[in-house]
Formats: sequence, structure tokens, C-alpha cells
Amino acid sequence: MNTTKQKLYIEYPLATKSPGLVWEQIGTVHGLGRWLADYVEDVGDDVISFTWGEVWTDHHTLEARVVERQRNSYIRLQWVNEEDPEAYWEMRIGRSDLTDELFLHVSDYALPEDIDDLHDLWDGNMERLHRVSGL
Repeated sequence: MNTTKQKLYIEYPLATKSPGLVWEQIGTVHGLGRWLADYVEDVGDDVISFTWGEVWTDHHTLEARVVERQRNSYIRLQWVNEEDPEAYWEMRIGRSDLTDELFLHVSDYALPEDIDDLHDLWDGNMERLHRVSGL
């Protein structure tokens, strides 16, 4: 069985021309809590806790360390329990030279058999981002 993770790269168009508006959703704990997980909190030392489901019942919590970030540009995180030192997930704001439209470039890693599920997960995340923010 192949245990080497593959990189997934997806580009999503955004309905704004303001990198600052996008950054508020992808680069802040409050913004991430609006669309990426049910509960998001800063636990200190550049570690963010993500919880899916209600904390008093069935839920799943993961912590990610912020590896790099540049305001209004990108945020790169790595799951605290990640065994592959090369695996991370990143959201990067890009702009089309031709149309001046903004895009969200998502990079993530998964085992080959999980790539399709990861792609579907990000599609769902982006649908929630659009629904809650209009981006």
C-alpha cells in the first residue's frame, strides 16, 4: 500500500476584488470559524484548534500549526499530528493578470486513495465560504 501523500491543488474563483475581504475569511480564527469548521479557536503558539460537530456530543477535533502566513496573501498550516513532514494545507489568494479577478488557490495532501474525497471536501468548504460570505 502506498503511504506517500499526493499534493492536491485546486483553484476557486472568488466574487470579490478585495484581498482583505478574503483574508478575513481564511487568515483569521473568526473567519475560519464561519465556514471551515463548527468551532475554531486559537490555542496559542500559532496553533489553531478545529472542531467539527458539537463539543458536548459526537465531534472531531484537530489542531493545526500555522507554518507560514502573509497578511492578504496566504496561510499555510500543518496538522499537529501529521506524520508526513512534507504535507501541509494552504490557502493562497491569487489574482488573474488578464481579468483582475481573485482566486483562492488551495493546496492539500492526502493518500492517493483519499484524493477524490479531499477534493469533494474542499468543494463543500468553498460552497460554505460562498454562502456565508458571498465571496
